[in-house]
Formats: sequence, structure tokens, C-alpha cells
Amino acid sequence: MGLNKKSVDDINVSGQRVLCRCDFNVPLKDGKITDENRLVAALPTIKKLIADGGRVILCSHLGKPKGEPKPELSLAPVAVRLSELLGQEVKFAADDEVVGANARAAVEAMKDGEVVLLQNTRYRAEETKNGEALSKELASLADVFVNDAFGTAHRAHCSNVGVAECLKAEGKPAVVGYLMQKEIDFLGKAVENPVRPFVAILGGAKVADKLNVINNLLEKCDTLIIGGGMAYTFLKAQGFEIGTSLCDDSKLDYCKEMLAKAEKLGKKILLPVDSVTVKSFPNPIDAEVDSEVHANEDMPSDQLAGDIGPKTAELYANEVKAAKTVVWNGPMGVFENPTLSKGTLKVAEVLADADATTIIGGGDSAAAVNQMGFGPKMSHISTGGGASLEFLEGKALPGVVAADEK
Repeated sequence: MGLNKKSVDDINVSGQRVLCRCDFNVPLKDGKITDENRLVAALPTIKKLIADGGRVILCSHLGKPKGEPKPELSLAPVAVRLSELLGQEVKFAADDEVVGANARAAVEAMKDGEVVLLQNTRYRAEETKNGEALSKELASLADVFVNDAFGTAHRAHCSNVGVAECLKAEGKPAVVGYLMQKEIDFLGKAVENPVRPFVAILGGAKVADKLNVINNLLEKCDTLIIGGGMAYTFLKAQGFEIGTSLCDDSKLDYCKEMLAKAEKLGKKILLPVDSVTVKSFPNPIDAEVDSEVHANEDMPSDQLAGDIGPKTAELYANEVKAAKTVVWNGPMGVFENPTLSKGTLKVAEVLADADATTIIGGGDSAAAVNQMGFGPKMSHISTGGGASLEFLEGKALPGVVAADEK
């Protein structure tokens, strides 16, 4: 997959203008940042570039302004909070066109070790289309490019791919930051060269979202554990009654193929043997619900599965306890509901105690693990849901490919 990339440790940025693409796509409420995990995660790379005497120009997108300036999606609050976290001023270049007069003046005036933050790159319509104009404008500010935004690595945009290509064409370096490096190391090694037994746990609602992941991981892992809504399409494919549970009828044949493939490759696919069922999907999602536990054989036709049952949780836990590498993407049930969160909680608990490399593949799994307080006990929690999924599918990520090889 070409994962041996040059990083910030392989270059000297002293006196250089360094454009660093971060993931500052943080949740805002009334102009206040409600979760600053992504800012904190970006600090090691930024501090390294400052310490080495680089002139650090940060850029990121925030939300979906869809190519026009939206004041509520300005990165101004990020500049304020980053200044506090770094203990030095982060000058905000408020240009609706991102690379405007303010940005150019701010970069022109920079001294070594100073930091400037550009406006939301998605204020420009070209950003998500990887349009040449914005890529060239961003490149004109920089001598070096550092990509530390794994969350957008699966997209080819101006601020992560276009600008890297422009600079490389001028013989200037494009490298990855510490956060990207960690993602590549953990996810790359898990998929390409895992310590075995290697167990992959997939959950979430739809089989369709995980088609290629299931297919790719079956070839790499020893055991594939399936939970969440997607498990019920598999159970229906095996002939079980699944009541009104989530089901993707167009994927029944696919599920049969995957079960056959596992058998042929000598791999284990574990599916639920019992479920926690409810009469209807909780509304609101955290509402109190009456639940029952049913084995696959006696699932009522008028109820739906909201979580894996206790026997299943035990079965999955025992498999994880014996593993040396575990990748987990997607919850085991409706984890936002206290009654239907036990399966996800059990998996998180066992992973936290496991004597294994434990990798959480972003998105809902990361949210669940962090909410339940197990974050610090995992080897690695990916900062990109979509990007980590595509990585696990075995796809080359444009944001990673664009960086220089060692």
C-alpha cells in the first residue's frame, strides 16, 4: 500500500513557510467549541513545527459551507482556542476567499516559530472538487506541505492533495504529520501485517456501508465478528426469523457469498445467537423501552433487535480475549439508548482489558468508547470514520498517496 511516508521528522523546516493541513472540523454551539479532541490531537505536530523554527500556516475545513462564506462556520473560534492551548498567538487570517489579502499579509509578516490560521477551506467551491486555482493559491504561501488530517485523507481536495501536487511539481516536500503517521502505522500494520490471532469486529446499521470491508477483512483476519443492525441481514440469509429488525434484502445473496467465502478460507464469522428485542425503534433514541431477550430460534415476528443478547456478548468477549490484534468499527446495537447499549459496552470493556493491539475505527465506535470512558485503554482510536473504513477496505487513500515516500 506504500505506507512508508516521509514525516515531519524527516525534514528541516527552520525558516521555511510550512502549510499544515489539520482536522479542525470541531462541533460548535453558539460560537463555542463543544469538543476539542481534534484540536488537542493536532498539537504535537504543530508544536514540533514551531520548535523547529518553521513559519506555521494552518488550514482546515469546518462543517459544510458548500463553497460560500458562512459566518457560523468560520474558524475564528479555533484560532482563539488554539492560541490558549499552544500558549502563543495564532493569528487568524479572515479572508472569505481563504487565500486573500489578509492571509498574504499575515504570512509575509511572519517570523520563525509564529502561527497563522487560514479561513475554512470549504468557503471556496473548488476545495471539494480539487480545483487548480485554490491548490495553486495555497501552494503559493508555502515552501513545505504537512498533511496531518486523516479525517479527510479518503478525499482528494485542494487542501490535502492538490496543494501537495503543486508543491511537489516545484520540487518542494510534502510529508505527513504525527497524527497521520500514527494512523498509517496502526491501521496499515493491522491490515497488512497483524500479530495473530487477528479479530475484526464490524457493527453499525447497514451491510451496504461495509460490503468491501467485510470482503477485504475476511482475507486478512482470523475471525470476523458481526453485530449491530447489519447482523440481521446475515441471520435472515441463514434462514432465521428476524422480525422487524433492520434488513437489507438486496444484500441477502451477498451475505450468503461471504459466509461461503469464510468457510472456504477457513475463517470464522461469528453472528449473534441471541438479541435484545423491542416493539419499535426508541423515539427519542434514549427513551425508556421495554425489552426482551430472544434466541435466534424464537425471535418474535413483531419485534426488532436493538442490541446483541447476553449470550452473544459472552461469545464475542471470549473471542476477543484470545486475540492479539483487534479492529473494531461500528456499535453492536443502539448504543445511544441505555437499555440497548449493553452489547457495545461489553465489547468495549473486553477490548479495554485485552492483551492485544486494539484499534477503534473512528465514527460511532470512537464515540461509544470515549463516552464509556475506555478511550485511554485502547491502543489507537482513529480520527477518521470514513477514512479508516476505506483503509480497512484496502483502498489507497489520496491524502496518504500524495505524501512523499521515504
